[in-house]
This record gives sequence, C-alpha cells and structure tokens, in this order.
Amino acid sequence: MTYSETLAYLYEQLPMFQRVGAAGFKKGLGNTLALAEALGHPERQFRIVHVAGTNGKGSSSHMLAAALQAAGYKVGLYTSPHLREFTERIRVNGQELPPDYLVDWVARWKPLFEQVQPSFFEMCVALAFAYFAEQRVDIAIIEVGLGGRFDSTNIITPLVSLITNISFDHQALLGNTLPEIAGEKAGIIKPGVPVVVSQTQPEVAPVFEREAASKLAHLVFADQIYQATFSGEPVPETGLRHVNVTQHGRPYLPNAELGLPGDYQQHNLPGVLATLDELRALGFRLTEAAVRTGLRQVTQLTGLKGRWSILGQRPLVVCDTGHNAAGLGMVMRQLLRVPHQRLHLVIGTVNDKDVAGMLAMLPPEATYYFCAANIPRALPAPELAQQAAELGLAGQPYASVPAAVAAARAAAAPADVVFIGGSTFVVAEVEELYQ
Repeated sequence: MTYSETLAYLYEQLPMFQRVGAAGFKKGLGNTLALAEALGHPERQFRIVHVAGTNGKGSSSHMLAAALQAAGYKVGLYTSPHLREFTERIRVNGQELPPDYLVDWVARWKPLFEQVQPSFFEMCVALAFAYFAEQRVDIAIIEVGLGGRFDSTNIITPLVSLITNISFDHQALLGNTLPEIAGEKAGIIKPGVPVVVSQTQPEVAPVFEREAASKLAHLVFADQIYQATFSGEPVPETGLRHVNVTQHGRPYLPNAELGLPGDYQQHNLPGVLATLDELRALGFRLTEAAVRTGLRQVTQLTGLKGRWSILGQRPLVVCDTGHNAAGLGMVMRQLLRVPHQRLHLVIGTVNDKDVAGMLAMLPPEATYYFCAANIPRALPAPELAQQAAELGLAGQPYASVPAAVAAARAAAAPADVVFIGGSTFVVAEVEELYQ
C-alpha cells in the first residue's frame, strides 16, 4: 500500500474517536496489551513521562519534550489528535514519524490487527511504542488520549505521572461530575511512581490524595511550589511572552521567555517545572539554561501548532485549539484584552461537546462566522448558528472552514481582530497555520 492507502485502511478498518466519537473509544486495556505482547513489549524499553488532564496536557507534553531536548536527550513525543497529518502524533526530537515507516509497519502487522481488531487509537499507541523503542529514545513523553484509567496508553509504568487540569469534557465517557472525571484521570497513578498535579482544585484534590496514598505514590501539587506570572502581552514580532516564575515565593526563573503565549500556560508551567524536578531527582541533567531554551523554543523544537498561534497582523489573526468551556473561556478572556475595534470570530465545534456551555463563553459583541470541520463528528454550521442566535450571538453559517476564515478576513479592518477556534479540527483546516 502507498501512504495514502495505508491511512485509508486505518481510518476504514479501525474505529477512530477523532472522526466518529464514542464508537471509536474502547474501554479496557486488553487490545493494547495484546498488541504490545505481540510486539515484544516495546513500551518497556525506554523511560516515560505520562501526561493526563482535561486541558493543558498537549502544551505540557511539548514543553517537557522541549526542555529535555534542549538538555541533550533524545526524546520521543506521542500526542493526539493530529492537526493536519497523521505523522504529527509521533515525533523524535521534533521530527515526525516517517511515512514510509508507517506503511511498512502497518503492512507487517496487518494480520495482527485483523486478529485483535483494535481501535485506531490502540493501533497508534502500539505504533508509537514500537517506533520509540526502535529509535532508542532516552525518554518519551506520552500524552493520554482520553481519560486515563482505560486509555490505551495506560499499560505503561512511567518515571513520573503528570495530571494537568480537571474540567468538564467527554462527560458521556468519563462522568458527569469533576470528581468522577478526576477519578478517571487518576487512573494513571502507578504504585510507587511520583505524581505531579499542576493545579490544586479543591473539588478534586481529595481524589488524587486518596489514589496516591493507596498506591504509595509521592504526590506534588505543583502550584503550591511554583507560581508563574506573565509580564505583559505576547511580543508581536516574536510571539514570545515574558513570564516570571517563583518557587515558594522566591525568584526561580525571572524574566523567562515562553514560546506558548496563551494565558492558560501559567497554569501548565508549574506542573512542567515540578515534573522536571522529579526527573532531576532521578538523575536527569536539566540545567536552568536548558529549561529556558526549551520554554523559549518549544514550537521550533517540537513542532507544536495551534496554541494562541498568531497568523497575521493588521488585522491581527489568532487561532487556538481550546475546545471546551473551561479552555475556551480562558482564551476569550485573553482575546478581549487585545486592543481592537471589532472582533470577528470563526467558530466550529463537534456534536458531542457541551455546546451551550462553550457558546456561553463567547462575547456577544463579536461578529460570528460559523463553520463545521470536515469530519463526521462536526456539528453542522446552521445548527451551531441557530444555537448561538438563541444566546444572542449574531453571525452566519458557512459551507466550510476555509470559507468562514476567508469571509472573516475580508470583513475585518486593519484595527480589528480575527479569532479562529472552538475545535481542534477547525484549527486543523486553517491553511495559514502551515505557511
């Protein structure tokens, strides 16, 4: 098979949560364990940091990878979903999985897939583990796909577990209360393995305390050690943002530069720094200079896109992958601080989200351009526009993401601001992100 034929086979044969939703999510680790055993348990051949959470796990994973790369380590990075190309999910030192490797690997193990009948995600996890083992990475950062306890990645025993944040998302699969959702995320905590929680959230902290105590796992609430405060807004020319970090109230990383300028990174950064502390305690050489370089060059080192990405000036055009009420709310608060005459928002979402909760986060004074990403899960643009109108958000539906983006850019004056988001899959179709 060619690369495109291989991808078609994977999408057609293996249920894919990214495209179809709940039908692509399988509870239980049996299939992943069966694949790993057939492959000779590659996940046992390298060291791992495991990252879970509702919001922030992707950004945190990339910052960890960048700091480790800057320190000279060969770093595997597994994240999901991809934006434009499947190979983005699996990287070594920022380099994507070679398409030829995917083609050969799928051809070799196709009989195994037909026997085990894994989901798309279960196959992806097995592929990542096999590739990282073959590449002999020093360490891999493995991001949970959905939840934690039953996520396919959860067959690993990491050096450290990081849980970033608990918010409402995927309630149909993870639970309808924050403690229930936290319980699923806490499922990545392993016996005797240190666990870092980025944010102390009173409603869910006892869940982590109980689980860590039952597993005799050292627990750290990172924001009780580190505080990160941005000084000013992102620098237009570089996209960098200055941040001051304190440790127990004393200067730790004064005037650091962060290549991810979204407000929400101030919640992610303490978890990243506390996780690096745990790795230092295990013998990793992570100097202040390496950490500063990793934070400053995170997008160049890892290839991360779509986190408060500035795509143009006059008008300012920004996109962000925040895709639930909590994440979108933080993005909107930052957006409203940006000087502007008028706001133009290109918004799309998927049909299994709390759409009303997300729409409630959006400013009523903006002009809206509603769209649907080119996936089966996408909420049709006319339906989204109707729900928005009921909440006083004025705008028109468009036939595609590119059409909505083009309309917003055409309507915007130089002093206006255009924002594109609401869904990872909307951001994935923004051509300017790849130029």
